[in-house]
Amino acid sequence: MKITKEQVQYVARLARLELDPQQLESFSHQLATVLDYMETLAQVDTAGVEPTAHTISLTNAFREDRVHQHLDTSKALENAPAGEDGFFVVPKVI
Repeated sequence: MKITKEQVQYVARLARLELDPQQLESFSHQLATVLDYMETLAQVDTAGVEPTAHTISLTNAFREDRVHQHLDTSKALENAPAGEDGFFVVPKVI
């Protein structure tokens, strides 16, 4: 499929991109190549193929959630450089 420099320039303007003439030529050629490949893919017979989200089968890799005892405040502050009234004390950042 042929894509013109004017079409590339129009899309670039929508994206607020400024392209020089050399870039317009390059992008129009590259986009035409991509569209030609898409036309080739459209010719593939996919009648018996189920749609998938991934090319390989995936399983959930997460562990099972289990309830645990929460960390005691004094234990959490044990290794902190500074603590006050049950909170971490950190340097002021402005």
